[in-house]
Amino acid sequence: MYETDFWQLIDATREAADGDPDEQADALVDRLAQLTPDDVVDFARLFEARFQRAFTVDLWGAAHLLLGGASEEDFDFFRCWLIGQGREVYEGAVHHPDELADLVPDFDEDEDGDAEDLGYAADEAHEQLTGLPLPELGLEQPDGPEGAPFDFEDPDIMAKQYPRLWERYGG
Repeated sequence: MYETDFWQLIDATREAADGDPDEQADALVDRLAQLTPDDVVDFARLFEARFQRAFTVDLWGAAHLLLGGASEEDFDFFRCWLIGQGREVYEGAVHHPDELADLVPDFDEDEDGDAEDLGYAADEAHEQLTGLPLPELGLEQPDGPEGAPFDFEDPDIMAKQYPRLWERYGG
């Protein structure tokens, strides 16, 4: 599976689910279960690589603002949601987290930012196809988020780091 195929699956399932993360996860499992087990493993590798790439302090701070606080688990679910938003939103957020203010202008912390089940879609599809758990993907797990830590609770730091997000979701 190529990266283009990966993002096409993400986009098609998000559109089919009208943006609902739980329905998107169900649609993704259904679509993946129509592929070969090797393709599902490829999808899982592509998903995990993007999940890890988004494990940055800067993005965590943005998630903290959007969600009104974000534990490590909350940030994991946020990263799954971010991938589910498609390539443009994902890439924009990874490169410049403050751009989430424009990339997802209608963000609602009660409905958005949590797509835990998207992270398990490949596991479920692989098990449906083979009766076996998804094999190890062979990707090294990071020890912690990339970047220098800073205090997400300090309003001065957050306003400076994320001026557009702070204007909408801070203070």
